[in-house]
Amino acid sequence: MVNQSSPMGFLLLGFSEHPALERTLFVVVFTSYLLTLVGNTLIILLSVLDPRLHSPMYFFLSNLSFLDLCFTTTCVPQMLVNLWGPKKTISFLGCSVQLFIFLSLGTTECILLTVMAFDRYVAVCQPLHYATIIHPRLCWQLASVAWVIGLVESVVQTPSTLRLPFCPHRQVDDFVCEVPALIRLSCGDTSYNEIQMAVASVFILVVPLSLILVSYGAITRAVLRINSAKGQRKAFGTCSSHLAVVTLFYSSVIAVYLQPKNPYAQERGKFFGLFYAVGTPSLNSLIYTLRNKEVTRAFRRLLGKEMVLTQS
Repeated sequence: MVNQSSPMGFLLLGFSEHPALERTLFVVVFTSYLLTLVGNTLIILLSVLDPRLHSPMYFFLSNLSFLDLCFTTTCVPQMLVNLWGPKKTISFLGCSVQLFIFLSLGTTECILLTVMAFDRYVAVCQPLHYATIIHPRLCWQLASVAWVIGLVESVVQTPSTLRLPFCPHRQVDDFVCEVPALIRLSCGDTSYNEIQMAVASVFILVVPLSLILVSYGAITRAVLRINSAKGQRKAFGTCSSHLAVVTLFYSSVIAVYLQPKNPYAQERGKFFGLFYAVGTPSLNSLIYTLRNKEVTRAFRRLLGKEMVLTQS
């Protein structure tokens, strides 16, 4: 069967059957996008400008913030156009680029969150050897591995998804071009693609999440051995922001990629997909700016310097 979507593109349905809901979602998505831009840009600037944040934890955090900026910018402008007006089309090329970047950055975030969990494990369980183990060269190597794995995953899975024989109606029942939605659009045999997605889900979702849980199991045991309640709170405080981000990210991604095949699950999956694409990047920045005392102190120091420069 000839791929009839190539010359004409696709229709991103979203919640087109609920026009009133789309206007509300437009405001929510636009607000979340602004928070993502401001919050993550602030984290990157503070990590670069403040010498006290020149540590492995904030190096990985600035990578996560840059990733979230790229992730939302890939889909939100198109999403806002589709939510605001009746035109909900996306070109085949635009869908291909969106799918490629989504897969690459989503995979990178899975690996990067695992790397950050390893960093927290060493900080809590091996504090005396932390500087020796997590040295700058290793930080660059781990971050590079995360980005390369994301790129490789996208290079492997994107072409096979776009080669599917899509149905003539070209209606993607989602907000963005993602693998599950495009597989559902196919009118041909999708067995290979479903197996490919299942294998990728194991290696990119299940394995990293298992490693994160193992890390936090070891962290919990180490913290409970601390005699001081103040010491326990401090140790848990260094991990709470990362744990909150992991919970938000993995709960939404698993709901999108590991959902059962039925109409109710697909409708619910659209909400989780929207939260995964728009909500988590904005909440990540809020969690790390509002809950992290070092970031808030760095922001106050930066404001103090700006006020001094302005007065002088």
